[in-house]
Amino acid sequence: MRKEYDFKEAKPAQDIPALAQLQAQTKPGKVRITMYVDVEVLQAFRERAEQEGKGYQTLMNEALAAAMRPEAAPVTEEKLRRILREEIHVA
Repeated sequence: MRKEYDFKEAKPAQDIPALAQLQAQTKPGKVRITMYVDVEVLQAFRERAEQEGKGYQTLMNEALAAAMRPEAAPVTEEKLRRILREEIHVA
């Protein structure tokens, strides 16, 4: 193998029909990204994934999807206090 490769003339995968077709076949509706997360967050997801027998990326995706649904959001202490005040005030 060479120590360095010259990619100046390289084309994007979508411009090469065979590669574009391969990309289109992989997991519709998903896209590969790169992101930075805190080490503690990643470790927590990896531990939970091991306990549940799932991939940590699957769990992270599920958590992000849940965060998009306000009705699925966990009840915070602040939210609970507000609800209790409203109920006590009505009673």
